[in-house]
Amino acid sequence: MPPSSASPYPRPQQALLDTRYQVETPEGIDLALRPAGLVPRALAFTIDLLIRGAILAIVYLVLGLFGQMGTGLATIALFLVTWWYMVLFEVLNQGRSPGKQLLGLRVVHDDGTPIGWPASITRNLLRFVDLLPFAYTLGIISCLSNRAFKRLGDIAAGTLVVYREQPIERPDVPEAEALPAPFVLDFAEQRAVLAFAERGAGLSTARRAELAGILAEPLQVDASQAEQRINGIARGLLGPT
Repeated sequence: MPPSSASPYPRPQQALLDTRYQVETPEGIDLALRPAGLVPRALAFTIDLLIRGAILAIVYLVLGLFGQMGTGLATIALFLVTWWYMVLFEVLNQGRSPGKQLLGLRVVHDDGTPIGWPASITRNLLRFVDLLPFAYTLGIISCLSNRAFKRLGDIAAGTLVVYREQPIERPDVPEAEALPAPFVLDFAEQRAVLAFAERGAGLSTARRAELAGILAEPLQVDASQAEQRINGIARGLLGPT
């Protein structure tokens, strides 16, 4: 018999690349967090660096008018802005510094809970380690070698920088009396009805009538009242608002 090219043993399946971070809450609910990679984190940090630079420039210009006392106060301001800017925003603004907020990021504990004072202070104090030997070398290496893109400060503090989840918006369908479907609709049929209702406002009258006519027969809807009835079924599928 000629040798077969097919192996008699099943080939192991390769795991798909998935950067989601799965955690389970104390209530037993599974959460899928999306860790932020090196580029968005670097952009957020750059924005925060520019903001801090602007704050310090203004402080030094103003306090510089008061001689040696102003210089001393400016030095204190330099310490506070350098070491407490990130901590205060992360703890008091749901894990979001201005830079992270603009990029849609936030810092959380590994279990998905909001970051607290100890964790925020730890991750930010250890930032000087990530800076070594220069230009965030250790931090970059750590981010690129960690599945959750953690720098050393995040590993020590047990924190993650994740994308902020956007609230799910309900589809915008025309006002109509909620009606039950004439029979149980499968997922594809429900999606077709909802798609018609959602997109109806952007279609011409003729196009809406054409599409309503296509849906009328399988939905057992009178063609003359198809559009209103389909919108009612769509409203019924969405449930109470």
